[in-house]
Formats: sequence, C-alpha cells, structure tokens
Amino acid sequence: MHKGDLGAEIADLQRRLNGVSLKVTVNAVFDSETEAAVMAFQKRVGLIADGWAGSKTLTALLTGERDRKRLGEADLEKAAARLGVPVACIKAVNAVESNGAGFLPDGRPKILFERHVMFRQIGAHGIDAAPMAAKFPAIVNEKRGGYIGKAGEYQRLATALQIHPQAARESCSWGQFQIMGYHWQALGYDSIEQLVASMQVSEAYQLDAFIRFIEADPALLKALKAKKWADFARGYNGPAYKENLYDVKLARAFDRFSPAETVAA
Repeated sequence: MHKGDLGAEIADLQRRLNGVSLKVTVNAVFDSETEAAVMAFQKRVGLIADGWAGSKTLTALLTGERDRKRLGEADLEKAAARLGVPVACIKAVNAVESNGAGFLPDGRPKILFERHVMFRQIGAHGIDAAPMAAKFPAIVNEKRGGYIGKAGEYQRLATALQIHPQAARESCSWGQFQIMGYHWQALGYDSIEQLVASMQVSEAYQLDAFIRFIEADPALLKALKAKKWADFARGYNGPAYKENLYDVKLARAFDRFSPAETVAA
C-alpha cells in the first residue's frame, strides 16, 4: 500500500498506526498524513523508511519490532557508504527489484528461473543442451520466457535440478536484488551452493551479493554513481530492460527517495 491507494485495507492500516500512538485520520485514503505516519513508524523500528506499507511494515505493526531477517535503513546506509552513492540510489534499486522484498511468504528466497540461461549453462558444463530443450522446452530453451512467478518458479527449479543441479541453481536470479547464480565465482563465493545458502539467511546477505555485483563491474558502479539509469538498467538487467521500463522506474524511485540527499561519506 502506498500514497494514493484507497479502501478498507487503508482504514485498517490507519487504525493500526493510531494503535501505536501515530495519530492519523481514519478516512480509508492513503494520504500524505498516512505516508508520514508510516515513515515515522518505519524509522522507529529500524525498517527502510520508504513510506510504503508492505508485509514488513504490517508485521512490525503487529509485533512491535522489525523482523531481523529483513533489511533495515541502517543496512542501506552502510551499502551506500561502501559504494559511495546516495542512499536513494540503493533505495531505488531495492524498491524496483522484487518490490522491496527478498523472501516469499513461505520464507524461501525469491527467485526467477531463466530457461535461456539454463540452456547456456548446460552447454558451459560440457553437455549438449539440445536434447533437453526438445524434452523440456519450458525449462531449457534458447529463448527467454516460460515464467510462472512467485512460488511457481520453485516448481521450474525443481525440474531443472533433475536435469543438472549446478546449472539449475546458476540459472536462477536470487533474492531481493535478483542476482544471477552463474555470477557466484566472480562475486567471490566458493560455490553456487554457498551463494544459494547465503540468500537463505537474510535480506542483508542478499544486499551483500548486490554490493559484490556492483563492485565487480566498474561500468555499472559508474552508471549508478552518475544516476544514468538507462546505462545502469542495461548493465544490470540486460538489453530487455526497456520492456519493463526498468530505467524509468529507477529514476522515479530515486526522485521519490532523494528530496535533499547528499552522497554517503
């Protein structure tokens, strides 16, 4: 839920905010007053103060504290300082990738299985991918696609694991920042299994993979520092970034998160 939304869920959110001594008018409209109260609560419990009321914020409203498996504002500040960019840059990527959450409701890391990467990775492991592509076109294919989304991606991964376990894990993007598994060696992991295990620990570990990814690509870091969103989107998501207006979404998110920010020291 975010500014501009209407309905009973917003009224319930407003009542919950009132219940933690953040006084807002219960009018079922996510207005500026509600957004400010959400951000105040997020800051109070150490969540990312983005003004969006998602599952992390709602859970914290119920429990009174942040789930330590989830990212906090301090985590993003440390990442920004390490990369030498405004915190708003990290917040923008965080908001656009996986809608700001690294785990599914069942606790598993978010993934997206890429069948065209599976085709390539099978070949990289010295196996002819063509027979597998003919038998399992939804799992091994020269063309991208076949997505189910959310937990359904684990169904695709399960099939891929039967074909070639390492290539299957390398063919997924993992966690909140959707880092492709085949980068494991370039990012300093001992194995693809270590990368996957780290994705399961917390969103902070997923953020660390993102930092490693940016540090390993000077051109990508340069684009992020310069806020050249098309260049960053192309380097981060590939040439298909335009299909989802990825660069436009990043630019808008950055503007929303940076009213008067300075570069992290």
